[in-house]
Amino acid sequence: MNEQTIALFGSKKTDDWKTPPKVYDKLNEEFHFDFDPCPFQSTFDGLAMDWGKRCFVNPPYSKVKEFLQKAWVEIEAGHTDIAVFLTFSNTDTQWFHRYIYNRAEIRFIEGRIAEPATPLASWNLMRPSMIAILRRRE
Repeated sequence: MNEQTIALFGSKKTDDWKTPPKVYDKLNEEFHFDFDPCPFQSTFDGLAMDWGKRCFVNPPYSKVKEFLQKAWVEIEAGHTDIAVFLTFSNTDTQWFHRYIYNRAEIRFIEGRIAEPATPLASWNLMRPSMIAILRRRE
């Protein structure tokens, strides 16, 4: 890893990652989203509001746990039927085991798909990604 890569990896600027349109479009075809609680460069706090029925969530990576918690609150309250997360696949984390493992459908993604919201936007995401599908159970 060179110095530039190390600086990007440790930088707060890497917290928001754009969702590639082809990834979003494919998921939207399947799930028909009506709400995104944390769109890229959002001006609102998705953690402080009710969510829609069918949500796409690409959370700031420093708040993955908080958005997963909120998703389950929204699902259990009956506001949300499905929340589809695009996030890094850190399967060794507490949030993965508490909110995803054995509770959600997991789709691991081959390769690195997202791009950072920095001047170095041609760089690929430095961690592998996954799709986690949280659903309301009848």
